[in-house]
Amino acid sequence: MKLRASFPIVLCLASSTGFAQEPGERGGPGLAITAAKALICSWDGAQVLDRAVLLVDDGRITALGVQGELAIPSDYAVRDFGAQWLMPGMLELHCHVGGSIQDINDVVYLTQPELRVAPTVINANPLLMDALSAGVTTVLYIPGSGVNCGGRGVLFKTGLGRYEEALVREPGSLKIAQYGNPESWAVGVAKTFENWSLRNMLQQGRAYHARWKAFEEGRGERPERDLRLDVFRDLFDHKTQVSTHTQIYQVVLMTLTMIRQEFGLDVYIDHGEWDGALAAPLAEKLGVPAIVGPRVIDWNNPGYRFALGFDVHNDGRYEGIHAKYQAGGHSMIGFNTDCVSFRGLTPPPEELPLQAAIAVRYGFDDSAMQTVRGLTIVPAKAAGLEQRLGSLEVGKDADIVVVTGHPIDPRTSVEAVFIEGRKVYDAVDGRRF
Repeated sequence: MKLRASFPIVLCLASSTGFAQEPGERGGPGLAITAAKALICSWDGAQVLDRAVLLVDDGRITALGVQGELAIPSDYAVRDFGAQWLMPGMLELHCHVGGSIQDINDVVYLTQPELRVAPTVINANPLLMDALSAGVTTVLYIPGSGVNCGGRGVLFKTGLGRYEEALVREPGSLKIAQYGNPESWAVGVAKTFENWSLRNMLQQGRAYHARWKAFEEGRGERPERDLRLDVFRDLFDHKTQVSTHTQIYQVVLMTLTMIRQEFGLDVYIDHGEWDGALAAPLAEKLGVPAIVGPRVIDWNNPGYRFALGFDVHNDGRYEGIHAKYQAGGHSMIGFNTDCVSFRGLTPPPEELPLQAAIAVRYGFDDSAMQTVRGLTIVPAKAAGLEQRLGSLEVGKDADIVVVTGHPIDPRTSVEAVFIEGRKVYDAVDGRRF
């Protein structure tokens, strides 16, 4: 426990008190990282490079090539990881452990887009350090799902000591929850009223954005600022996304037809279980990613039938949810843990790669690195960050994970993690698990 308490404090001191900069990090000298293999994970280009060398300068990747072919500048520090592999830092887009010991889950109004979790962030807290030691370098910390719209999430890096340097984007998303918790609000609401409530909020947000757009373009007076609706300026300008706690085919369909088609917002599916995969063809057509988890299988459970009032259409078989999305033609499938502070309620954040391993066990095709992509470039694209994160490409943040083999193999271990070129975890100094 001493290690867990002191590790983030050391990071904070080292990054903010004027000590000499480490090779590769922002403001420091250059760094070359060599390894047997690099999993590049580009969106539509090369995926794997053998005998890899990465050049890092000022926190970003400046070159990627083959050892012996790519020249390493003479003033660069060299870190040789031998037979180990390199991969991009993983992204967790459904995280509840970014700050306080429990969800930020106010249930005052059925929609409360003004609520922000950013003020509750506790950088490099012990649970985030566990995630970091598994290779998770960026998280979307979001409110809970007690109401239809819980508020604004924040995207930040796991292993950097100060909020200002760790911040990736705020708002990270607008958290919307469609069924599967909000119905317990007040006297109880059902799907029809939940859909009405969300549409009413989105109509208000669209009108608020239009008034500000008219003002900015010289076509109207300056609107009165409404903190409740401010997030919709970013949403309708496509600077952030809606992340939807959504499940059951009918409700996933509403995510696609209302949020994406009717209002034209960028959105991705969180969860997506209980026949949600029946909407996979439409989700693919509309370009809506599915970040599936923490449940990874559907089955015709009597408890589902009692609680949800319907049968899962799978003839009583155990079916992998990720595989069902694949079977429906979906190509943008990722993973999440829905990690909360209470161990056992959901998978802990360090088990994000294990979610991918279980998906393969239940039929998910990994023949083209779909698991590693679903942990890296797919969530990066879902969050609108593919130009900065999610792959080992020139110009992107040097968020690099050193692993001993295939990242989702439970026998694989994480040996080191770099965030923006700075080594923030090294198993040699003390393995966390």
